[in-house]
Amino acid sequence: MAIRSVSRARVLVPVGLLVAAGAVAAALQGQSGGVEGRPQMSVVADTTSSAPPVVTTVVPVTPTVTPTATAPTAAAATTTAAPDTSTGAAVAALHSAVDRAEGAVSVAVTDLETGQSLSYGGPGHGFATASIVKLDILAALLLRTQDLGSTPTAAQRDLATTMIENSDNDSATGLWDEIGADPGLDAANARFGLTATEAGQDGYWGLTSTTADDQLRLLRQVFTDDSLLSPASRAYIQELLDQVEDDQRWGVGAAASNGGFEVKNGWLPRDSDGLWVINSIGRVERDGHELLIAVVSDGNPTDSDGMDLVESVARAAAEALPGSR
Repeated sequence: MAIRSVSRARVLVPVGLLVAAGAVAAALQGQSGGVEGRPQMSVVADTTSSAPPVVTTVVPVTPTVTPTATAPTAAAATTTAAPDTSTGAAVAALHSAVDRAEGAVSVAVTDLETGQSLSYGGPGHGFATASIVKLDILAALLLRTQDLGSTPTAAQRDLATTMIENSDNDSATGLWDEIGADPGLDAANARFGLTATEAGQDGYWGLTSTTADDQLRLLRQVFTDDSLLSPASRAYIQELLDQVEDDQRWGVGAAASNGGFEVKNGWLPRDSDGLWVINSIGRVERDGHELLIAVVSDGNPTDSDGMDLVESVARAAAEALPGSR
């Protein structure tokens, strides 16, 4: 039986990488399937300015890099930059981190300074959001209030604070209803450019299905000027993400070099098999660069296994992104 909302947990951040290798992947509606083959990866320059980026994938394991001065698709790229030794080692480390997953995992990262983006893992696989959807709910609420020419009420702001900072489920349910439940979220996401995210049905907002690429598009709405959200709305969301309670500040922040990051995490044990959905999205500061990172995973044997996986993949993806080291 599916869980209506994601249970709040206080968990300590484990240290180290997963040591178990591939078993089974948990599917989003309680079905199971075989472990996915080696994921695909691409590295492309982001040159769009008026719409969320489309992160493409290509078959070669070596990342394909296109210059930021042009706007080719991966298929049309004619110049491929051969990675240096350090880049090759970083890509190998990313392969290794992803290959250790016992279920499925996917990562998407972009460097706001260089425009380089990377997407890796889980092709064609939808992941349950668990509590990372709370960021999406808040973005949808703020877009709705902007459309009405208003701002969130005091009651809505109180719910938003506890929903983001404490990952409170009752608050999420209250704002879910405010935005019009699943039709409201789907409508907002269509405007945000999220093409592979489908809101959970019948109040099960934690079972919204998404991809790492779509979560990166959502992060762009929150952290860049190329957004439907006003500067005031973006600043408000960023402030809440920066105040997430200490025991929930694990995840993509592991890729930060100086401790600066904003994060929203999600965790959910599936009723069908007891395996864990563990997700993390946010912005990190790394060696003078601002990176947006989304890591989504399922089929984790335990919550701590999933947190180790998410952190190791986030670090490896940040290291593998050209120009961000």
